[in-house]
Amino acid sequence: MRGKLVFATILLAAAAQAKDAKHYESGQLLQMDSVECGYDEKEGKSFAGEMLGTGSGHKKSHALLCQEYLLQSERVTYRIRPKDEKHPVLLPVGESAQFRMDKDKMKLRVEDLDDKERDYLVVSMTPRGDGKATASAGSRSNRHE
Repeated sequence: MRGKLVFATILLAAAAQAKDAKHYESGQLLQMDSVECGYDEKEGKSFAGEMLGTGSGHKKSHALLCQEYLLQSERVTYRIRPKDEKHPVLLPVGESAQFRMDKDKMKLRVEDLDDKERDYLVVSMTPRGDGKATASAGSRSNRHE
């Protein structure tokens, strides 16, 4: 009886640990671009200008730029942006990264950076084509010309 209790305890502990285990995919950070992700507008009116009637009433606006990365995995190429736009971390392009999907966001970590898991928004996903299949198809079509 005692042996069954120990076995059941070990089984429950293993199941709990398996539930907490996170499976990461590997990918390569290919490039980083700065892309427009909104506008910052400031009114030219001040409180004193409003009270005295000297406010000019014009708005200053400029485009905000966000980091957008190209992450290539074995089967898919992702375009991702940091979820935290105010304090984005600059990722090392050309390095490998581990990632996993969690609900509607990507959790990404780079071991060579600091191994912290950060949230990213997936902007687009493109399936990778098999380069060998396209190359052989292209060479076949060139032979018939």
